[in-house]
Amino acid sequence: MAAAPHVVPRLTRPDGSPVRVLVVDDEVNIAELISMALRYEGWHVETAHTGTRAVAAAKATDPDAVVLDMMLPDFDGLEVLRRMRGTHPDVPVLFLTARDAVEDRIAGLTAGGDDYVTKPFSLEEVVARLRALMRRSGAQQAATSSVLTVGDLTLDEDSREVVRAGAEITLTATEFELLRFLMRNPRRVLSKAQILDRVWNYDFGGQANVVELYISYLRKKIDAGNDPMIHTMRGAGYVLKPATTS
Repeated sequence: MAAAPHVVPRLTRPDGSPVRVLVVDDEVNIAELISMALRYEGWHVETAHTGTRAVAAAKATDPDAVVLDMMLPDFDGLEVLRRMRGTHPDVPVLFLTARDAVEDRIAGLTAGGDDYVTKPFSLEEVVARLRALMRRSGAQQAATSSVLTVGDLTLDEDSREVVRAGAEITLTATEFELLRFLMRNPRRVLSKAQILDRVWNYDFGGQANVVELYISYLRKKIDAGNDPMIHTMRGAGYVLKPATTS
């Protein structure tokens, strides 16, 4: 029997609230993919696609960490960092760069960046680097077990128990991961591509039918005999939200 996957404790602010991350990249698809990966960790994420908006967002949201693309349409990441340091002198910054030259990496770190990843990168690497940076800067590991609740549906990430309306539901490992992703993003429309990337780690391609298949499996177990929680948004993806009567 395969061992249960290791559960990494969530990071939180010292007051127990979710850590806040600002993602800055002018490529909207990349920013959204990174954001989805970070939200999957239970973090609060804001995005910006220009340097000007990044500086304004940092002032407005008081982030615990920043993912910052080096190349932006108005001014570069080094200038963004310089301006952010005026209001947030200690916030950890993870640079994204398409350049692999030593001098570019040195420039980012010399300017006050804390770490960098070079494109193309894996989402897992970005998450791991951010976790390390935020632990050093004072983020706390959540001490309590992580129980997700949406309406009358609960999922315990530690015991892997799923209960709806008091009835325990048995899921396969893949069904559990799919439901966990949906429950970590309640009321958010998740595309098939996003689900494939986070649950199956597939590159985008012709595998969307596997998402439809497992959504149908989940519906039979989660929604059977209850008001539906899993909804299809035609042409967009799927969304999980509390049943209207719950």
